[in-house]
Amino acid sequence: MKKTLYVLLLSMLFGNFSLFAQEKVSITKAEVVEKVSENNTSLKISEEDYNAARADYRQTNAVFLPNITASHTGIATTNPLMAFGSKLNQEILTQNDFNPALLNDPSQIENFATKFEIQQPLLNLDGVYQRKAAKSKMDAMSLKTERTSDYLVLEVEKAYMQLQLAYKAVDVLEKALEAANANKKIVENNFKQGYLQRTDVLYVEVRVTEVQNQLQVAKSNVQNASDYLSFLMNDKTYVMYQPSDALAINTFTEFSANSISENRSDIKAMEFASQAYEAMNKADKMAFLPRLNAFGSYELYDDQIFQGDANGYLFGAQVSWDLFQGSKRFGKAQKSKAEFEKSKLEYNQYVSQSNLELNKAKRAFTDAENKLKLTTLAMEQSEESLRILTNRFKEGLEKTADVLTAETTFSQKQLEYYQTIFEYNYAQAYLQFLTKE
Repeated sequence: MKKTLYVLLLSMLFGNFSLFAQEKVSITKAEVVEKVSENNTSLKISEEDYNAARADYRQTNAVFLPNITASHTGIATTNPLMAFGSKLNQEILTQNDFNPALLNDPSQIENFATKFEIQQPLLNLDGVYQRKAAKSKMDAMSLKTERTSDYLVLEVEKAYMQLQLAYKAVDVLEKALEAANANKKIVENNFKQGYLQRTDVLYVEVRVTEVQNQLQVAKSNVQNASDYLSFLMNDKTYVMYQPSDALAINTFTEFSANSISENRSDIKAMEFASQAYEAMNKADKMAFLPRLNAFGSYELYDDQIFQGDANGYLFGAQVSWDLFQGSKRFGKAQKSKAEFEKSKLEYNQYVSQSNLELNKAKRAFTDAENKLKLTTLAMEQSEESLRILTNRFKEGLEKTADVLTAETTFSQKQLEYYQTIFEYNYAQAYLQFLTKE
C-alpha cells in the first residue's frame, strides 16, 4: 500500500513538472484578438447565421423579378381530342382530318412540345412587406455578428488577464516556497542546536507542504487559462501560452454615460428584429388584397424530338383574390400582431436591463478601485511586517509560528492584490463593452 502511494505521488509530481516544463509560447493580446477574429467558432457560426439571413433576403427578389421556365414534352396518343389538337399545334391539319371517322378514331400521333414560360409579378403587396421583413432580419443578424465580435474581444481581454494572473500566482508562490524552505533550514539548524522544539520544525514542514500544494494548483490554473485561450483561437495544439507582458493596472478611462446608447449593435439588432415582425404583420394584412401578375409563353411543336417547325405564343395578365381561406389568414395576422407586440416589449425590457447592468458595472468598478487601494496598502504593510519579523527571527527574537503566520499573510495579500488588479481591469473593459456604440 505504501509503495503504491509512493508511486502515485511520484507520478503526480513528475506529471506536474512535465506540465510546466513544456515549451512556452509567448503571445501578445493583439495576436490573440487577431487569431480569434479569424478562427473563433462562435464568430463563424454568427457569420453563417448572417449568410443564411442574406440568402433569405435574396429569395425575396422574386417579388420583382420574373420566373422563367423551359420544358420539352413528348407524347404519343390516339385520344381524339389530343390527336386533333396536336395536329393543330403542329400546323399539319388537312381537310381529310375533318372526316368524322378519323376524328372519332384517329391513328396514333406523336407530338413534341418545347415551351418557354414567364411569370412576372406586377402587384404583390404582401410580398413587398415580406421582403422588408427579410431585410430587417438580415440587418439584425449583421449587427448580431458585430456584437459577437465585441463580446469575443471582451472575452479575450478577460482570458488573457486570467493567464497573466495565473502566472503571477505561480511567481508569488514560488517565492513563498523559496522563503519557506529558507526558514525550514534555519529552524532545522536551530533545532539541532537545541534552540527550538520539534513542533517548530513540524510547523515549517506543514507550511512548506501547504505552499507546494498551492503552487501545484497555480500551475494547473496556468494550463487551464492557456487551454481556454487555445479554445477561443480554435487552436487544436493546446500549447502552453505565456503572455508577453505581465499583469498591471490599466489606465483609467472616464465613463460619463448615464444610460446605454440605443445605437449599440445588440440593441440596434433588436430594433431591426422588431421592425421585421412589424413588416410580417403588415404582409399578413396585405394578403387580404388581390394580386396582379403577368404571364406569357412561347411554344414550339413538331412530330420529331427537339424540332419546332410550328410555333405560337400566349401572353396575358391575371388578377387573383383569395376571398376566404377558412379564417386561416385571420389567425395568421393575429399571430404576427402578437409577435410584433412581444418584440416591442422585449426591446424595452432589454434596454432597461442593459441600463441596470451599466449601473451595476459602474458600482463594481468603484468597488474595485477602492479595493485596489486597500489591497495595495495591506500588501505593503504585510511585506514590512514580514521583513521585521524575519530579521528578528534570525536573531532568535521571534517565534517560528509568528514568522510563518506573517509569511502566509504576505503571500495572501500579494495574491489578493493581483486578483484585485484583475477585477479592476476587467471592470474597465466591461464598462467599455457596455458603452460601446
